[in-house]
Order: sequence, then C-alpha cells, then structure tokens
Amino acid sequence: RFRVASITKTFVATVLLQLEDEGKLSLDDTVEKWLPGVVRGNGHDGRKITVRQLLNHTSGIYNYTDDPAFARKYLHEGFLKHRYDTVPPAYHIKVAMAHPPNFEPGKSFRYSNTGYVLAGLIIEKASGTSYEQQVRERIINPLKLRATHNPGNTHHMPQPSSRAYSKLTPDPTATKVHDVTVMNGSQGWADGDIISSAADLNRFYKALIRGELLSPKQLTAMKTTGPEGYGLGLFKTETTCGTTLWGHSGGAAGSLSDALTTEDGSRQLAFNANGDYDVTPASFQRVVEAEFCGTEPGTPPKATTDAGADAHVLRTGRG
Repeated sequence: RFRVASITKTFVATVLLQLEDEGKLSLDDTVEKWLPGVVRGNGHDGRKITVRQLLNHTSGIYNYTDDPAFARKYLHEGFLKHRYDTVPPAYHIKVAMAHPPNFEPGKSFRYSNTGYVLAGLIIEKASGTSYEQQVRERIINPLKLRATHNPGNTHHMPQPSSRAYSKLTPDPTATKVHDVTVMNGSQGWADGDIISSAADLNRFYKALIRGELLSPKQLTAMKTTGPEGYGLGLFKTETTCGTTLWGHSGGAAGSLSDALTTEDGSRQLAFNANGDYDVTPASFQRVVEAEFCGTEPGTPPKATTDAGADAHVLRTGRG
C-alpha cells in the first residue's frame, strides 16, 4: 500500500459525475449553491465558480499548498512536528481564501488542491453522507478494491506497505532523509488522502475508461480536456510512439505515484516511488515510455502534456 495523493482526484470526479447522472446536482451548479458563503474573500466568489471548474482546475481558486506558511508547517520542515495534526477542510479553504485568486473563473488553468477539497464538501452536501462513504460505496466496494481506503482523521497505514522517505525541503543540497510514512490523512482529504496499491489502481482505471463506472455521456464529459490536457480529474497524455493514455499522478510526502490506462482499457500501468527527492518528471516518463512503447529505459523521452502534474508534485510536496 502507498499514499496515492492526487490520484484521489479521479475518484472524487467520478463520484460527482455519478451524482450528476442521478440528477442530484449539476456540474454547472455554482459553488455558492452548495456551499453558501464558503468561497469568499480577496476576490474569490463562489457565485461565479461552477463545480465543473473545480474539477478541471479552471476556477482560479488559490491552491492552499502554495501558501508558504502551510508548506513550512505541513510539507517541509514542520512535517515531523505536525504529522499527526488534524487538518479539517475548513482550514484548507481558510488558507486559500487569505490569498487572491490566480485568475477570473474560466479564464485559464492552474492546478488547485483547494478545488477538490470543495468538491469533497459538495459531495457530502449533495449525497447527505460523508465523502469517504460515497467513494467506498460507489467505487471501492463494487470494484472489490481491497487494498484501497480513505484514512479519514487517522494516521494508520495498513500493511503490507512500503516506507516513505523525504528530505522535507525543496533545497536540492540537503542530505538528511526522514521516514515520513506516518501522517494524518485529513491533511490531504478529498484532494489526496486515498491509500491504495498498484493492482487496485490498475483495476480502477480499467473499469473507469471502459465505462463500468460512468455512463457514456459522463465519461465523455470527464475526457473533455482543455489546453493543458486535463479533463475532470483525469489527464490525457501521448507517448512518443503515439499511444494515448489517461490517468493521474500524485505526490505526498515521501510518495510519488502515477497511474495510467490506454484509451481502450486494454493495458494499465501504476507505480510508486517511495521517496520524493532525486525524482524528476523525465524519470517517471521513462517508465511510461518503456511500458507502452518498449523504449530502452536509458532513452531520453520527449516532453508530454502530463509532465505538469509531476512538476507540481516536486514543487509543492503534494499534488
């Protein structure tokens, strides 16, 4: 098992698309409709932001993990002291609202973990139950993902698991390495709390892309991408040999992951690096190229549209 971090976002988007298909909400609803008064301050206005814009990162809402104080306390040097802290969704949102938005809603793309915290709260309002219960009942149990769960407000890491290692600093000259396996799951919540395995992630993405979880209309909506190659909780990327892949990457302290599937669902790849240093987007892409193109591991790959997700992970400590 390992922390899949932002791969969680595909699970969240899938639940919201299912709720829309059932008529319980619309992705074109405003955030204000479901969370009155929550997205306000410093230019943020939930009346102008839709649920869809949360999912495709076009809301402009400030990404709370970019906040320097939050990063120091929970991602970098303060991690060991605060790893057991409970961090409720309201705190993530408060941090984000203390900053101005990155742009007007719908005008650009910028990855925002805050958007998925809000998406988790909307799931709870629309369903009447917890975000965790919705993921469990709609995805984990039907697909029999026995190694997958939401840790909630606990620091438990089920076994067997790898250890996770980090230098807990963006300083490339740092040498001390820390075991960061244990942390409170609430610190990522709906933007990145899920614990899973490579086998379970392969099963999930295979079922998703083959239409076992979403209707054709909803799957088409999920796969409708903007210039950055991002749909609704799902990245689209092309290998150097022309294979189209769908999936997501993720990064938590000491844990970098990628999960991908071919367009027809015939082949999947999921893998994890249990250290968040000395790893680059290019090194991850070499694994992808080797799997789907048969490229020799030492062959430098061309850049792909998915590199931005891994770059975000390396920059912020969580993505």
